[in-house]
Amino acid sequence: MTEPAQNEKSLTTGRRVIAREATALALLGKGLDQAFADAVDLLLNAKGRVIVSGMGKSGHIARKIAATFASTGTPAHFIHPAEASHGDLGMMAQGDVALMLSNSGETPELADVIAYTRRFQIPLIGVAGKTDSTLLRQSDVAILLPEAQEACDRGIVPTTSTTMTLALGDALAIALMELRQFTPENFRAFHPGGKLGARLSKVGDLMHGVDSLPLVTPDTPMGDALLVISQKGFGVVGIIENDQLVGIITDGDLRRHMQGLLERTAAEVMTRNPATITPDTLAEQALAVMNTRKITTLFVRDKPDSGAVCGILHIHDCLRAGIG
Repeated sequence: MTEPAQNEKSLTTGRRVIAREATALALLGKGLDQAFADAVDLLLNAKGRVIVSGMGKSGHIARKIAATFASTGTPAHFIHPAEASHGDLGMMAQGDVALMLSNSGETPELADVIAYTRRFQIPLIGVAGKTDSTLLRQSDVAILLPEAQEACDRGIVPTTSTTMTLALGDALAIALMELRQFTPENFRAFHPGGKLGARLSKVGDLMHGVDSLPLVTPDTPMGDALLVISQKGFGVVGIIENDQLVGIITDGDLRRHMQGLLERTAAEVMTRNPATITPDTLAEQALAVMNTRKITTLFVRDKPDSGAVCGILHIHDCLRAGIG
C-alpha cells in the first residue's frame, strides 16, 4: 500500500471511530432517566465514601471516575475487584456507596464485591450494557448503557462502551459538584500544585503586604519619591492622600517629566486614578489587566475602588507562580 493510500485509510478509520463514539455518547445523553437522578441522590447523601470498582478496561475507567469524584468534593477511592477478594473488601464499610462498572455485567471478579454490598447493606449502583445482567439485577440503582457498536468493526475491543462509561462518570461528578455548590476555591484546595493550582491562585496569595508598599504623599519632593522607588524595588510609587490611593508614578511618568524633575512634587508627576485590584481576584485576571494596560504592577485595595491599599502585585509574582 502506498503512503498516500495508507494515510487516507488511517484518516478514514480515525474519523469513523470518533463518529461512532460520538453517536454512542448522544444515545447515552438522550437515554439518561430516573436511574441517573437516583444515583446522584445516593452519592450525594453518602455518609462515607464512594467505592468505585471495575475489572480490566472498566477498571481503568473506574480509577479515573474515582479520581474525578475525589477532586470535586465527593470522597471516593478505587477498589480492584480481584484484590477485594483477598482482603481489600475491608476498605468498604456501611455508610459507603458502591459504584460498579462492567459492560457485560457478568464479570466474575465482581461477584465477591457484589455479595459483600448485599450482605452489609451497602447501596450499590451498577453500570452495564446488559439489562438482564447479574450486576444490574443485584443493584439498588441500575444504569443501563445504550446498545452501541464498539469502535472496531469486529466489536471485540472495549472502546465505545468504555467511552460511554467514562462520560457517565463525568456526568455524575459534575452533577454532584453543582449540587454541592463546589467553588473554584474548593477546587484549588484539592489542586494546590501544578498549572491548575496556579490558575486558581488569588491576588492575595501572591501579593506583597503592607510593609513592602512604596507609598508617598502628594507633597513629597520627587527626590524623596525616587528614593522610595529605588528602595522598594517595584519600579513604581503610589501616592496616598487621606488613606486613599490617588495616583501612581511609573517609569513613563518619570520620562515625561524629566525636565526639572527634582524640582517637582509627587502630585505634579503622578498619573491619577491608577488601576487597582482586590485580594480575592484571581491572579490570572490580574495578569490579564496588566497585559491589557501594558503595565507591570498593580496596587491592591481591600475593597474595590475606595478601599485602603493593602498590597502590591508585580507581574513577576504571577510568572514565578506559573501564571502566564
